[in-house]
Amino acid sequence: MTDDAILWYANRATGAVTLILFTIVVALGTAVRLRGRLPGLPRFGTVSLHRTLSLTATVFLALHITAAVVDGYVDITVLDVLVPFASDYQPLWLGLGTVALDLLLAVLVTSLTRARIGPRTWRAVHWLAYASWPAALFHGLGIGTDSGTDWMLWLTVSCVAAVLVALGIRLAHTARESRRTPAELLRSAESRTAERAHS
Repeated sequence: MTDDAILWYANRATGAVTLILFTIVVALGTAVRLRGRLPGLPRFGTVSLHRTLSLTATVFLALHITAAVVDGYVDITVLDVLVPFASDYQPLWLGLGTVALDLLLAVLVTSLTRARIGPRTWRAVHWLAYASWPAALFHGLGIGTDSGTDWMLWLTVSCVAAVLVALGIRLAHTARESRRTPAELLRSAESRTAERAHS
């Protein structure tokens, strides 16, 4: 197998794995926000898993980008990776991938500096993860050489379904919370404070 073929397969594989991992990260982020937990894990375990998978997904994303830049089949530069819609090669689809990357970099940097910037700023920027996921998804659908295959179709449908279910749960929870009385909200806040003190 030639080096070009290895890079092409690496690019495809890391792109698919990155989509799966970031889909799980988005769903886990919803569980973390709702203070949910996964069966067999304490609540802090869900947060830890969310962070670990976020970093793992970032590594696969870096490998995906590196394979695309190093592969000589198409001319993708570092500038194309960082500046949306600047590339001569598939500017729309590659640009969506760049937008997703830029948003994820903002989330990553603010997550690493959360103690310095404060929770309000961190939370506001962290919402960008919800915008980066569909940008990455459409990037893969538009530019991916496997987007027409059955396995990629089912993978994409599964990822979209997982994110829609997670967002549906979050919206339902938000609607339920908005109907709670002030006394119920106070009891809930006291309960969360007590949980944090014990964890």
